[in-house]
Amino acid sequence: MRSSESAFVHTGVLLALCVSMVLTLLLSSTRVREHFLITFAPSPGRAYTYGEQHLDAGDMYIYDLKEAELFLKEALRLDPHIPFAHHQLARVDFLRGNFYSALWQINRELEINSSPSPSSYYVRGLIEGYMGRYEDSAKDYEHFLQFAPNNWAGLNDYAWVLLKAGRNSEAVAVTERGLTYFPDNPWLLNSSAIALYETGNVQKARVRAERAITASAKLSEQEWLTAYPGNNPKVAQEGIATLRKSAQDNMHMIEQAIASSAVQ
Repeated sequence: MRSSESAFVHTGVLLALCVSMVLTLLLSSTRVREHFLITFAPSPGRAYTYGEQHLDAGDMYIYDLKEAELFLKEALRLDPHIPFAHHQLARVDFLRGNFYSALWQINRELEINSSPSPSSYYVRGLIEGYMGRYEDSAKDYEHFLQFAPNNWAGLNDYAWVLLKAGRNSEAVAVTERGLTYFPDNPWLLNSSAIALYETGNVQKARVRAERAITASAKLSEQEWLTAYPGNNPKVAQEGIATLRKSAQDNMHMIEQAIASSAVQ
């Protein structure tokens, strides 16, 4: 390598280090300011805002479940009935895999909030689904979808618990409804392929699986983060890889079923 090239690389490394240091200092100063204000100018609204900001998957520099939990609990200490704080704490517990605590938090939100958000029922449905309480989960998704009938994520998660509950034909209908509005959505296509397979419609399932593979291959990190707004942005690529593998695995399962029926 010529000396000029070496100097260029060295300068680039130094610049990257400087940028990293500046970002670290800015982040540190932001958090110091947040804690200073909450300590010396306590406000439930401010504490809630800080907690919510630390759940923003769109900003990997501010995303922090520990900080989110701290500020949300402080908001509740200052005002035990502040709306949506228990909702957000339920999300924190869910992301940590603490499902019983998450369920308590979301139930508390629905208990104290006289005008709860429909999304609280979505969150409860998600928690119940992961706890294996599929019928309860389905009821909460049904309630949520009354307010957002064409929400693709709600339809997809509803189809997921219907499949888990063995209500396969209903899952087919739900995914068909979603694909009417979002024909290239990789999650809905994947769920549709599974639902069709479970009901014996393997040829149509294969078409959907093929489309799911194509759609998931085009999925961007930003699209994944939009679909999973509370997840750690650092795991976006892992999440995309998981979806793509699921689509490939479903295709393999469906093709095996088609081949088996042809032999018979």
